[in-house]
Amino acid sequence: MAGRMVVGSTALAGLVRPASAPDPAGSHRLLPVAPELTGLLPSRGLRRGSTVAVATGRPRAGGGTSLVLALLAEASRAGSWCAVVGVPTFGVGAAAELGIDLDRLALVPDPGPEWPTVVAALIDGVDVVVTAVPGSVSPSVADRLAARARQRGSVLVPYGRWDGADVTLRVVRGVWEGLGSGRGRLRRREVTVAARGRGAAARPKEIKIWLPGEHLTRVLPAPTVPGRPVASVVRAGGLAHPGGAG
Repeated sequence: MAGRMVVGSTALAGLVRPASAPDPAGSHRLLPVAPELTGLLPSRGLRRGSTVAVATGRPRAGGGTSLVLALLAEASRAGSWCAVVGVPTFGVGAAAELGIDLDRLALVPDPGPEWPTVVAALIDGVDVVVTAVPGSVSPSVADRLAARARQRGSVLVPYGRWDGADVTLRVVRGVWEGLGSGRGRLRRREVTVAARGRGAAARPKEIKIWLPGEHLTRVLPAPTVPGRPVASVVRAGGLAHPGGAG
């Protein structure tokens, strides 16, 4: 199964209705994420109604698409519906390998000029909506979509520049592993992910994780900001997370 390819408003309406039906996952206000990612999010998961942006990052760092997949995996595995809009090269095989349930994945590779309408319709009936940001989005459109996510209890995940997100994640560094002296295969990548947001997420955080992951997380001290404390590090059960993170 290669996910549900959605083309046209009729197909979109047919998807949103079943996705809107009650299910066990829909009753919880917090959708799970992989243990490695909990320290980046103020609620230690994807809070329904929130906007969690994944910035495209520096060209040399890359890794944004893998980070998006990692954010979706646990929620999908737990029963949530997910949608990906405006990413025609989305790797369905990689998504399946990470545990994303393709039977509950909707793909809209080309939303066309009605992009805001398509995203809004999916927010009405899908638990997590990932959307590539088409160039610059006006503040009014961004505000309307974020407000709709709050009202409907969906998690909006813009992929690209998005001002006003509750949390913005960005891959700032990456190192590949697997190549030896002139031979071998690229197997995995250690990336440094930075998180910055507002409210409970205002204190900057950084972690190092493997993508694809092997449950190895190292939390780095937050960058020194005048008037703000540097995040401490607590280690428990082999994982590190910021002390006192909510």
